[in-house]
Amino acid sequence: MAILPCTNESADHLANLRRLVAGRWVVLAILFLVVLMGPGILDIPVPQPPLLGIIAVIALFNAIAQWRVLHSQAASTGELFTQVLFDIGALSAIVFFSGGATNPLVSLLLPPVAVAALTLPARCVAAVSATAIIAYSLLMLYFIPLPMADATRATRLHLIGMWLIFVVSTAMIGWLIVRMTRQIRERDAELAATREQALRDERVMAMGTLAAGAAHELGTPLGTMALLAGELANDPNLSDAVREDIALLRQQIGVCKQIITGLSRRAGAERLDNVEAVPADRWLDSLRQHWHAARPQAGSRLIIASDGSAPSIAADPRLEQAILNLLNNAANATPRPLDIRLSWCSENLCIDIRDHGPGFPSEILATGGQSSFPAHERGSGVGLILTRTAIEQLGGRLTLFNPDDGGALARIELPRAKP
Repeated sequence: MAILPCTNESADHLANLRRLVAGRWVVLAILFLVVLMGPGILDIPVPQPPLLGIIAVIALFNAIAQWRVLHSQAASTGELFTQVLFDIGALSAIVFFSGGATNPLVSLLLPPVAVAALTLPARCVAAVSATAIIAYSLLMLYFIPLPMADATRATRLHLIGMWLIFVVSTAMIGWLIVRMTRQIRERDAELAATREQALRDERVMAMGTLAAGAAHELGTPLGTMALLAGELANDPNLSDAVREDIALLRQQIGVCKQIITGLSRRAGAERLDNVEAVPADRWLDSLRQHWHAARPQAGSRLIIASDGSAPSIAADPRLEQAILNLLNNAANATPRPLDIRLSWCSENLCIDIRDHGPGFPSEILATGGQSSFPAHERGSGVGLILTRTAIEQLGGRLTLFNPDDGGALARIELPRAKP
């Protein structure tokens, strides 16, 4: 394992430094009470002036450190390393004036080593460990003893003190390890989510490349179909029913050509970050009418569920395609008209698309569009993945669920456009 220098900066170090400062306040409060009340309760002659002076210096240092962590966005490894060394030096000074290594407080040299082992690189941990060992060794030789005439009572008090310090050290180390383990788990979860999102984005980009190629290749057969449909429409021997079917066919071919033309134009000339902001109700109704032009047999109704004028929404092509995908999926599920509900609050804008079919299958509700789905008779099963990806790229969220009174509901929540 490489030995890292004590110089890098990190937000994790700042979080560790905040925990260290908070724990130091607790230890200072306990030491202050012991120094102030211990001589009277335990009848131990403790040199209070130097000890209280050391505690005051530690309190001042910790107050400065507290101000530092409250006004910073990151902390360096060297800063955390310095703070741990300060704890060892301050505790050694207190123990020096209160019996040296015979004082049970000397066991408090272990928590700083544990902090270093959990938060600092190997070189820093080695330096902290060596400093703690040297401090303990020197305190065995150089210290100011506490005069106690009763050896039996001194031994009993020493054992009680050792038990108390053991409890305090155990609580501090346990609390620190639990917090650090939780932080590590949260970071691992965030990294896993980031990796999963990167894989989804990579797959979507691959689909986009294939879609662009398919759009280019579809131009020729669609043109041929439009030409043949036009020639058939001019046949005088056709019945009226057949002419209506041919008219519908030509209309659908025109819609397909518009989709391909729009796809090419958006991929080339337009920039997705220069979209126009329009009223949400007008935009959604226009998109619904466009969808009905492609699916004249489908029905829907637009419900405005909030009062007042509708907020503006960015008419992003990705959002349009996402909503069209949801509308197509809902129309495929049932011949009954769909309910399209628009609502908003101070921060979010919500679009609900509900059908009255059998509802979402359990496997779709379990994954929520975050992984692939098996192909079905109406498609390849990737439309929902593309929809969720597009909505998340716009800062929104897609939620799927089956209402209690039947059907399926897809809810899009988007942040409101800034004025």
